[in-house]
Order: sequence, then C-alpha cells, then structure tokens
Amino acid sequence: MSDTDSFIDEVNEEVRRDRLYGYLRKYGWVAALAIVAIVGAAGYNEYRQAQEVAKAQALGDAMLEALSRNDDVARAGALADVSAETPQGEAVLAFLTAGAQAEAGQTEEAAQTLQVVSGNGEVPLIYRQVAAFKALILQADTLDIEQRRAGFDALAVPGVRLRLLAEEQLALLDIEEGDTDAALTRFQAIMDDAEVTSGLQRRALQAMVALGGAPQATETADEG
Repeated sequence: MSDTDSFIDEVNEEVRRDRLYGYLRKYGWVAALAIVAIVGAAGYNEYRQAQEVAKAQALGDAMLEALSRNDDVARAGALADVSAETPQGEAVLAFLTAGAQAEAGQTEEAAQTLQVVSGNGEVPLIYRQVAAFKALILQADTLDIEQRRAGFDALAVPGVRLRLLAEEQLALLDIEEGDTDAALTRFQAIMDDAEVTSGLQRRALQAMVALGGAPQATETADEG
C-alpha cells in the first residue's frame, strides 16, 4: 500500500510539473513583460527625479547669481529675468523678486509680483496668503483704507495661519481711522488669543499702552 501511495504521489508531482511547464511556455511572455515594465518604470522614476533635482539646482544657482548683484535695481532686474518651471519654484522666486524690488524702491512692481502669486491656484494656499498679506502691506500708501480692510478681513478668519497678523493690521487701520476703542478691543483680543506669539503679544501690549488703554491680565504666550 505504501509503494502504491508513493507511486501515485510521484505521478501527481509529475503531472503538476508538466502543467507548470505548460503554463510557462504559454504565458511566460506575460511575466517577462511585467518584469520589463517594472524595471522600465523604476528607471523612468529615477530619471524623472534626477531631472527635477537638476531643475531645482539650476533655479537655485540662477537665484543666487541674481542675488549676488550689489545694486538693488540690478538685483531686482536679474531676479525678474530668472524663470522657474514649477509653481512652487515660481512662488519662491516671486518672493525674492518682490523683496528686491521693494528694496530698490519699486513698490508697485513688488506688489504686482506678489499679486501674481496670490492669484495662482497651483501654489500651496499658505504661499498665496503670505503673498496677499505682503502685497497689502506694500500698498499701504496706494490703496484706500476700505480696500486694505477688505483684504485683511479676508485673512483674519479661522484656519488662516496669518489670522492674528491680519488682526493686528486691522487694529492699525482702526487707529488710522481714529477709532481708538475698536483698536483697543482688537489688540486685547489678540493678547488673549491662545495662538498668539510672544512677539505679537508684546506689540499689542505696547500699542494698547500707547493708546492710553488698560490691558487686562493675560497669560504669556510661547515664543513663535
């Protein structure tokens, strides 16, 4: 009985082996194609990553070269001539360009550079918000107070990381309009906010004292 079982097992094994070889002969090309596709995809990904790194390095080199100019106007012009191939690269380049333009006294050009970023839906939201904030600051002498208030109001909402900085600017607009009570109320709210940084809290306190207000006791915020 044992010899019979052994013989049957050998036959079954031989049948399975023949069947496997048959499958390999019939479908082996599928496995080969899959292997080629996997290797090709891996190679393409490495090539693409290498290309992205090369582009980033080229952009960085171009920006550093432009920033090395000694003259503010020349630096702004050199940065404006640099081009980026990704939305994030364009945003970083725009911030540097706007900063150089502002230093060169080209305030309107700097604001326009930032407005391009703030309106670009392809860049991260925080980039757009920072660009909008900086553009409003630069246009303090060219935009009327209602336009600036509307701009900062749009940033002074929950979920926006620049919310408290926008609130500070709104308080300054209150002062500009002569509404001291509104400014004091806004500065006190900033001081009491759980997300306030120590630097902003200190500025709010100084502003309240300068306005003749009596700040209420509040907890010291962490550095940020």
